[in-house]
Order: sequence, then structure tokens, then C-alpha cells
Amino acid sequence: MCEANKGCNMSFKIAIDGPSAAGKSTVSKLLSKELGYVYIDTGALYRAVALYLIRHNINPEDEQAIKLVINDIEVDLKYENDEQIVLLNGENVNRYLRTNEISQAASKSSVFKSVRDRLLSLQRKIADKNSCVMDGRDIASKVLPDANLKIFLTASVDSRAKRRYDENISKGIICDLAEMKKEIEERDYRDTHRENDPLMQVEDAKYIDSTDMTIEEVLDKILSFT
Repeated sequence: MCEANKGCNMSFKIAIDGPSAAGKSTVSKLLSKELGYVYIDTGALYRAVALYLIRHNINPEDEQAIKLVINDIEVDLKYENDEQIVLLNGENVNRYLRTNEISQAASKSSVFKSVRDRLLSLQRKIADKNSCVMDGRDIASKVLPDANLKIFLTASVDSRAKRRYDENISKGIICDLAEMKKEIEERDYRDTHRENDPLMQVEDAKYIDSTDMTIEEVLDKILSFT
């Protein structure tokens, strides 16, 4: 392993793909902290685009309407006190990105090529400058095909629905577990069947099923590959 955080001139890239609520963001944050790398939450970038669409009353399933405004959407990242700040046209929008409405809208709008192309160069630019851990749906297959380590992290639908349900309840967000499971199944279908950059496990990715694993066990497993 190239220890880029210890003076190596080349950045070391870790790509973590997987379906919704598999624990990608949580383990990626822990992994980046453990290694001293930058964490890049690509899902937050797509959520920022979705937020723009909702604020401007644009249907996230209307591809033609999105094409008309996509070049007006500027999304960027900066880091303050080791926290990733998502900027939408210069505004810190972190506090708006984790609602179920934004999550569903991002899932719908992210299938379109215009959206994915808009964010692709930004993701690669950040990764080229920093040793990083990047998570998403198409990181190993599209964004960072040259990643030094590729992980495909998944879990059963029931397990992922319960995790998302518990997360919402802990935040005071009232939701229904059965509805949560249905939404995750629908999102899985969209993610794996979309025309542009579908969710998939690339051949050289390490497969981890976290259904019966704690987040600490998942972290230790990934670290064993480095």
C-alpha cells in the first residue's frame, strides 16, 4: 500500500460502492479518519442537485427540465475542522440534505446522464489531489476505475431498512418500517437498472456482506485489505 498520508507523492484511492443504507458513509468516515485520508461523500453531491431541483419546483424525473438548468447548478466541497461541507451555489447546505424527500429526489434525478456528467469531473479532481475514501454507487466502475482498493459493501434489504428506520427515529423523524423497506427495494431497482452507470460490483472489488456485522467489524475487514 502506498502510504500517501505519510509523504508519498501519489494519492491512494479507496472506492466503496453498494446499495442504499449498507453503511457506506459510516464506515467510509471511520476509514478515512483511521488512515488520515479525505472522505468524499458523493451521495451528498447528488443530494445537493436534488435540493436545487426541489427549491426550483423542478420534477426530479423530468430529464428535459433538468437539462435546461443543470449548468446553473454549482456544487463543491470544502473541509472545515475535518467536516465535509457541501456548497450549492456557494451556500452551505449540509443541514438540508438528509431528509427522506431529498433522498428520494436524488435517487430519481441521479439516473440522468446530464447530472452524472456534471458531477463526475468534480469527484475525480478531488480524488486526484488527495488520498481519499470515496463512496457511492458507481465509484469503482465509473468515477475511480483506477482506485487502489475497491470494496462492494452490501446487506440484506431487511437489515438496511431497519438501519435507516432506526436512524430516522433517533433523529425524531417519524417513519414506517414497511414503507422504508419498500422505498429501499424501489431504490435498489432504480440504481441497478438505470441506463447510465448502474450500481454493480466490479470484478476486482472485495465483497462484504454486512448484514450480521457491526460497523467496527466492517472497518477491520476493510483495513485488512490495505
